[in-house]
Amino acid sequence: MPTKAKPSLRFFHSTVLRARTDKLLDAIDHDQDPARHADALAALVVALTEAGLDYYFLKPLNLAKVNFVARQTANLGMAGALRIMSPMIRSILGSTDGTQLRIISRHIRQLMA
Repeated sequence: MPTKAKPSLRFFHSTVLRARTDKLLDAIDHDQDPARHADALAALVVALTEAGLDYYFLKPLNLAKVNFVARQTANLGMAGALRIMSPMIRSILGSTDGTQLRIISRHIRQLMA
């Protein structure tokens, strides 16, 4: 019985970020101590979050040629959101164990198209 695909959205990001993602997820998958990659995974999640916010929110504003002040306000708002989220992401992922990091890694890999 075929499974129905769930609705989804995706975003495009740089090939550099994709290579960084692949390399880190492979390292987590194959390392005997994946917990030592917690800081790198946190930094990657922040980078992916930033790329997603840019793709889903800032890019459409630029395409729509929304006025400069509104775009600058959006840029500042997104930067502020990332400043708040980054330490939280680092703290939470920094306290995970190797098994948990592998689960998070698998989830990120499943999101990749």
